[in-house]
This record gives sequence, C-alpha cells and structure tokens, in this order.
Amino acid sequence: MIPTLVFDIETVPDIHGLRILHGLDESVSDAEVAEMAFQQRRQATGSDFLQHHLQRVIAISCALREGDQFRVWSIDETEEGDLIQRFFDGIEKYTPQLVSWNGGAFDLPVLNYRGLIHGVQSPRYWEMGEDDRDFKWNNYISRYHLRHLDLMDLLAMYTGRANAPLDDMARLIGLPGKLGMDGSQVWDAYQQGRLFEIRNYCETDVMNTYLVYLRFQLMRGHMSRDGYENECKLARRDLVKLGLPHWDEFLAAWPEN
Repeated sequence: MIPTLVFDIETVPDIHGLRILHGLDESVSDAEVAEMAFQQRRQATGSDFLQHHLQRVIAISCALREGDQFRVWSIDETEEGDLIQRFFDGIEKYTPQLVSWNGGAFDLPVLNYRGLIHGVQSPRYWEMGEDDRDFKWNNYISRYHLRHLDLMDLLAMYTGRANAPLDDMARLIGLPGKLGMDGSQVWDAYQQGRLFEIRNYCETDVMNTYLVYLRFQLMRGHMSRDGYENECKLARRDLVKLGLPHWDEFLAAWPEN
C-alpha cells in the first residue's frame, strides 16, 4: 500500500524578509513591520493576507498512514529551513500520496518559495518524468495529477467559487472541526510565544483533513464501509494512545458511530 501523508502548515509574516524589502532596521518593532505589511495589503487588495513568499513557516503537521500504522505529529524544528527540509525528506523517503486541504493554492506554493530561500533540496517532489517515467503522467506538481490530492480543489471541481472551508465540511460530516484557534489568530499567538498551541491547532487541522479524506475514499469506491470504519478506529486508537489534552478534546468532539 502506498503511504498516505496528510499535511498542513501554519505561517506568520516574514519579518526578516519584510525588513530587507522595505529597508527597515531593528528600530522598527516586529509588530510594527507586520502591521505596515498588513496595511499595504489592505490598500492593494482589501485583505491583509500577505503574499505567499512573505509567509514564514513556523509549523508543519503531518498524519501518516503506512502499512498497519497510523500516526500524527508536528515536525520538531524551530529553524524554518530545517523544518521545510524535514518535510521534503519525508517525501524523499516514502514517495507518499500527499493529501491537503487547499495545499495546491497555499501550503505548497509557500513551501516552494520558502524552500528556495533556504536552499532546501527536494528532488523527489520536483520529479516530473525526467528521471522517473512514472512521474511524467502523475507527479506532485501538476494540478490535475493525484500524487498530491488537494481535496478542496478537487471537490470544488477545480472551480474557486465552489471552494468550501475545511471547518464547515468537517463539522457537517460529524467531525470536530477547528479547535483552539483559527488561522487569523496564529500571528498573535506566535508573538505571545504560544508555538506549542499553534502546533496543536495545526495537528487537529491535519486530523480533520485525514478523516475527510477517508470519507472521500469511501465516496469514490476506493474503500468499503467496513474498511472506512476500520480506518477511523485505527486513527482513534492512535489518538487515545497519545493521551494529550488537545487530542482528548478532539476525541470528545468526535463521537463513535
């Protein structure tokens, strides 16, 4: 069975990069640099959402289904380059089925730009058939190939106006949805030194995505009803073993069928 790797990232403004691009020194605080960037984006677009290359990755969470095992975790690195390299090392090791929610429009472009900045190496990820012919018609890069499955994009039939939020879809299915915080609160939490909480939040997003993916596999006929229920039990068993508060909260909000 091909390993399945579900992933999600959390980001904050790239203060160092913004200082370089705008000629700002340390006399301007990090918060002031970020607010300046937010204001510029609001004036240009009506939103304070920064461009992908100015998003610094601070957390990457993963759920891996391999063999008879399932596990969910956050990559334990604090330096952005090391964090991104560890993620791509996992792709190098497993050549997995990648699964995300909006990963094609956000997570992967951010990782691409930030990986370029830090000199990250990721040959398997960038393989498009030059060295491995199996990747010519199914690779991680092309939008309509399924080696990376962006669930949101596919379910919307590649039509942006039909996109649905993960939190909505998870809760409509009967899953917990977002717990602890949402993406708009990550920057404030990061400034307060709450990286551990951000990672926990990212992990629950990954878990929601994985469980929505299982439901999708059931819908498309790649999984029987019994198979689907067994996969949910396996995932639940791993969360129980972890015995962490955010997973206790998740399990309490995810009733057994």
